[in-house]
Amino acid sequence: VDGSIPDYQVSAWLMAAYLNGLSDRETLALTLAMRDSGQTVDWDGYTGLRLDKHSTGGVGDKVTLVVIPILAAAGVSILKMSGRGLGHTGGTIDKLESIPGFRTDITVSEAVKQVGKIGAAIVGQTAALVPADKKLYALRDVTATIASIPLIASSIMSKKLAGNPNAVLLDVKVGDGAFMKDLNVARQLAKQMVLIGTGAGVTTEAALTSMDQPLGRAIGNSLEVIEACDLLTGYGEPDPIFYDLCIRLSARALSMAGIAQSEENSISVVKALIANGAGANKLEEIIFAQKGDPKVVRNTDLFPKSSFVVHVVSNEEGYVKSIQTKQLGMLAMRLGAGRETANAPIDPAVGIVLFKKVGDKVKTGEKIGELHLNSMLGSDTHVRELLSSYEISTTKPKKSLFLFEILH
Repeated sequence: VDGSIPDYQVSAWLMAAYLNGLSDRETLALTLAMRDSGQTVDWDGYTGLRLDKHSTGGVGDKVTLVVIPILAAAGVSILKMSGRGLGHTGGTIDKLESIPGFRTDITVSEAVKQVGKIGAAIVGQTAALVPADKKLYALRDVTATIASIPLIASSIMSKKLAGNPNAVLLDVKVGDGAFMKDLNVARQLAKQMVLIGTGAGVTTEAALTSMDQPLGRAIGNSLEVIEACDLLTGYGEPDPIFYDLCIRLSARALSMAGIAQSEENSISVVKALIANGAGANKLEEIIFAQKGDPKVVRNTDLFPKSSFVVHVVSNEEGYVKSIQTKQLGMLAMRLGAGRETANAPIDPAVGIVLFKKVGDKVKTGEKIGELHLNSMLGSDTHVRELLSSYEISTTKPKKSLFLFEILH
């Protein structure tokens, strides 16, 4: 970080670590050194339980927007530092910035005060936290050393530990739309991160969850926040897998915090916080505290809207056998919902809404999705891309895509 070690030496070390691996002890030592390379969050005598939640990312993953308000409503303190999207995966910060006025650039000290006042804050990662990670990642990118479990785990966990939480819940995505395509490799990463967290004295659990189809129905920034708001306010029928995952992750976090004593009790508490409006109320509080317009939670017409909505209908009959999730993520990116380069602009209004998911019956001519566009240029190609991401079969698939495996 101070420039005393030249890049070529660090690159040589990264390649050695990539080829030979790191022991658990070495990985923990690397993570703690990275954590201590910059500022860490000072809770200044705050004695309450502080939980952090992290997702490894995917397509349509707006779980944070539901889970954080629920946990804060239950009495858990949460300072969530989130990132921006890149490539086919979305970023929580981009989603929140589709809320009119919402500020994600509040300082760490402001965020800590907000957590003390209302229980939660969701902010962008600051350059002062874990500067070693930024430098190492830039070198990993150009030396083909990205795909290393110890290096990935230390990168993620150094940023989590810099927040000085008491407990961390990790949501490790696996499947076509995730960075980890293989269940066994995802399990290795999850285990490594749990070992790092517990080795650092932090209660840590990981959930392995599926990204073999988009999570929920919406892909795109304001569209995803609307879907999260609708779940919390009870508007419409939520996507069942998205709903179940939000419930289960929230329930696990409550168990980790000691607020609920059993899984059954945790799930009941979470469902009650949605049913009685406490989760929606807390989201309004968070938005108001961060200078956004809280009225969006119950009036989603206040979100940015696209100029055009193109209905996409099926040209086949049968059952949805699979959805090419990464392909849809890349399509959403090209529409303007994501970015190919770190500094590319984001269009908050554009994206995709899916009406058919894996296992659903589809008739010829039935609507399977919508494209939300601000330009009709290339829209015919976009329609074909959406259709080609669906595999339709004459028989209903037997396997459920819901995955929830907890690693302690």
